[in-house]
Parts: sequence; structure tokens; C-alpha cells
Amino acid sequence: MSSAQLTQNPIETGLPTVMVLGTGGTIASSGSVATQLSDYTVGQGVDALIAAVPELQSLAKFKYEQVSNIVSYQIGDEILLRLAQRVNHWLAQPEITGVVITHGTDTLEETAYFLNLVVQSDKPVVLVGAMRPATAISADGPLNLFHAVVVAVNKQSVGRGVMVVMNDRILAARYVMKGHTTGVDAFIVPEQGVLGVVSDRDVQYFNQTSRVHTIHSALHLDPALKSLPPVDIVYEFQGAGVHMYEAALQAGAKGIVLAGMGNGNLSDAARAGAMQAAAKQVAFVRSSRVSQGSVRPSKKDAEFNCIAAQSLNPQKARILLRLALLKTQDREALQAIFNAY
Repeated sequence: MSSAQLTQNPIETGLPTVMVLGTGGTIASSGSVATQLSDYTVGQGVDALIAAVPELQSLAKFKYEQVSNIVSYQIGDEILLRLAQRVNHWLAQPEITGVVITHGTDTLEETAYFLNLVVQSDKPVVLVGAMRPATAISADGPLNLFHAVVVAVNKQSVGRGVMVVMNDRILAARYVMKGHTTGVDAFIVPEQGVLGVVSDRDVQYFNQTSRVHTIHSALHLDPALKSLPPVDIVYEFQGAGVHMYEAALQAGAKGIVLAGMGNGNLSDAARAGAMQAAAKQVAFVRSSRVSQGSVRPSKKDAEFNCIAAQSLNPQKARILLRLALLKTQDREALQAIFNAY
């Protein structure tokens, strides 16, 4: 990891200071021709991303750090924990107004929600990415980055939790999900709506997330923590067998998240898997493969030792369960966490 560097605007000395943390992704990628929209290569450093948008210098002074420079589907515990440590470190510095994180879009929603649970500050934290590489016709990264900084320095952004800024929209980390494989409007917020919009230098907020986040979260990370409890996701489908649950348990999973059908319904195989998990004192969360709606607690949850994921999709339910298992393994206590976060 490179040491932080500071870029000063030579004229506007009273500007706020923003910390930009680079992790890689499409926003830091290049193709061989302007029409190449896939199979491009990650390689641009965060310093180059800032330099490519000179208009940023009128918004803020910058420090920047390269936490990683990879595609986001390769991000694991080591990078997640390092990123959280660096975010909390920089937010604790009085001169830092907010943090912007450049990130690949494939797992951006997971990183955003993870940080939403472990960041210990009410200062703005904004994740931003791109659906097209910087070399592409109509590249979306530069404007997304500009808007991310606009949001990070806006006083109305304080206390709103971790946010994602993409395609002119300000999205809450708790609800945001990637809803399209390649379109620039890929990120959506089912049912709950966006927090607000950003256009040019104007920020307008419409909503405030009510779930526990950031400075109010009790899911603190021990600085000595090197990994999180392993949790697997099992995807349900017609005729699915119990072997997937058995494999997860044999591999040492401390939790299983069901990407269930409909309202997180338990097939015969899922019921058998849940009972096997209960016998090994492994947490079992019912989520859904359906993109909208909530999986609410059921009277049968106690019978099968299940936890309802509420409105969290399977990948976010996994994030919350991994952090919650650092605190408790009790089913009712875990359900209370899922109800609050």
C-alpha cells in the first residue's frame, strides 16, 4: 500500500480536504480502443483518476491512497479489513471532511454495506465506480467521481451513512444493489428509493435511512482481526439437494445464508440443511433470490433455528452475519441484529 499523498489547489486554500482511497475496478481500467467495453485491464492509480478530472481541484484538496488495484470480484477479507482500517483512520483526522472510495462495481454493494456497519464516524463516506473504462466513448467514471466528491463535501451528507454515487444518484449502502450487468444505470435501490440526486454541484436529499449504521453501529472491528467467520450462500432452485448444505458444513462454515425461493421459503432440502446446521450450532439465515421485498420472521424460524434476513439480499445478509457472529451465536440475538441493521 502506498503512502498517502497530498494535492493542494494553489488558489483555493480554504477548500475542504477529501481522502480518496483507490481499490481498482472499471473506473481504474483501460482498453485498447475506445469501443472496448469488456476485457479491459485494471491499472490506473487513484492519483491518475484525480488528475484526469481537473475540475475536482475547485471542490477540494485531496489526499489519496492506493489500498488495492484489482477487479472487485477478487476482493476478500484482507482487503476489506484493510480498507475499513484506513477509512476509520482517515475519518479520525480533524482535517478530513470525508472519504471517497473508487471501487469495482461487481461487489461494490457488499463493500459499501460492510463499511456501513463498521465505520465509526458520521463524516461522509462515498463509494463510486464506473460501468465503462476511462478509455471508452462516453466513459462514466470521471463524472461519477466528480459527483462523489460533490456529495462528500456537502454538509447535508453528514450522518447519512455510507453512500454510493453513480449515474447522478445518491444511494444508501443498506439498500443499493447492482441491477444490470453492463448499463451505466446499473445501480438501483428497490422499494426504499434513493437518498437523493446530484447534478453539477447541486446536492438534493429526499430521504434518510432509518437502519443502524456507521457511528451508531455496535459492530466494531478489533484492530487485531485478520479474518471474519466463514459464511456460505446456498442458492435454492427446483429439485435442489441437501448436499450443498452438507458441503458448506464440512468445509467449516460458521453460518449459512439461504438464497431461497419466494419469501425465503424452505424446501425439504433447505429444511434438512437448516436442521444439520442447528445440530452443529451453525447460524442459518433465510434470505431470498427475489430482488424485492422482505423476508420477515416466521413462527417456524425457532423450529428450524432460522434467522430472517428482512430486506437484505443474500450477499448483504452474509456480510451482516459474518460481523454479527463476532458478537453472538444466539439465534434470537442474531435476529435482533438483523431487525436493527
